[in-house]
Amino acid sequence: MGGMKPIDNKPIPAVNRPGVQAEKPKVQPGKSFKEVLEAVKEQHGISLSKHAQVRMTARNIMLDKGQVQRLSMAVERARQKGVRDTLVLMDDTAFVVNVKSTTVVTATKRDSLKDKVFTNIDGAVIL
Repeated sequence: MGGMKPIDNKPIPAVNRPGVQAEKPKVQPGKSFKEVLEAVKEQHGISLSKHAQVRMTARNIMLDKGQVQRLSMAVERARQKGVRDTLVLMDDTAFVVNVKSTTVVTATKRDSLKDKVFTNIDGAVIL
């Protein structure tokens, strides 16, 4: 039956279709993502949750040193105002950050924000 298995004598098609490949995130040569994350945490005290790592890789969100520094400063500004979980809008990217742990919870590109709602935040910093 090639990819189909009968259930109660009714064939069920296979989930994966031959010839169709899932789109893979683009990877730039150089340092590994893990190395970059460790350097960011060491230099600026910002860490990324596993969810944020997956989202940033899938959405090809890369931060240079200047952007990491700006993100760190935005989190510090939120901390000074007593914010616990903040939305940081920076350039073309939105980050949700837990201020206490200085951990990026998720990230997305601005062009995919239309009609989106951010929940579980109590402040926002717009850069």
